[in-house]
Amino acid sequence: MTQSSRIRVLAVDDHPVVRAGIAAMLASEGDIELVAQAANGAEAIALYKSERPDVVLMDLQMPKVDGVSAISALRGIDPTARIIALTTYDGDADIHRALAAGAVAYLLKDAMVDELIAAIHSAFAGRRVIPPDVAGRLAEFTPRADLTAREREVLQHVARGLGNKEIAEVIGRSPETVKAHLENIFQKLNAKDRAHAVTIALTRGFIHLGE
Repeated sequence: MTQSSRIRVLAVDDHPVVRAGIAAMLASEGDIELVAQAANGAEAIALYKSERPDVVLMDLQMPKVDGVSAISALRGIDPTARIIALTTYDGDADIHRALAAGAVAYLLKDAMVDELIAAIHSAFAGRRVIPPDVAGRLAEFTPRADLTAREREVLQHVARGLGNKEIAEVIGRSPETVKAHLENIFQKLNAKDRAHAVTIALTRGFIHLGE
C-alpha cells in the first residue's frame, strides 16, 4: 500500500498519555497513519477542516467542546465523516448520544489493539461497529427511557448535593417546577428517591461526576 492510500487518522483526547498510547498502537500499522492529534473538540473541528482525515477517534468527555458536540459538528461539516467514539463511558445513554450524533462505532478504551485496528478499517469501509459488550449494554435497557436536557441538568445538581430551592435558583425556575422534574425523573428511571436516581443516572451515563 502506498503512502497516499494509507488510512489517515485524527486522534482526539484531552489526556496526552492516551494520545501517546494511540500513536504507539498505530505506529506499527503499515496501512494506517496518525496525521493529527487534538486535545478537545474545538481543536478536533479545526484539524478536521485542515487535515480531512479518513477516520476520527473521538473521546467523549473533554473541555471546551465535548465529544458528542464535536461529532455533531464534524458530521455537519462532512456528512460522510467516519467517527469512532473511543471512551471509558459504557452507559447506554452515552452510547445512544454518540451514535445519534453520527458516530459509526463505539469502543471502550480497554478494547484490545486488534479491536481498535479492526474498527478503524471497518469505519473506513463505511461499516458500523458495535462490539458485543456495547450491544449488550444497549439491549439491557430496551425499551429505553431518555431524560430531557433539563432533567439531566436538574439531576446533575442533585448529584452535587443541592436541594430543590437551590436548584430552582440556579436554573431560574420555581421549586415546584424542580419537584415536577424530579418526579418525572423518578418515573423514567424507576428510582425510589433522589440518591437512587443519581446512582442509576451515573451508571447509565445520563450524568457524570465532575461536569
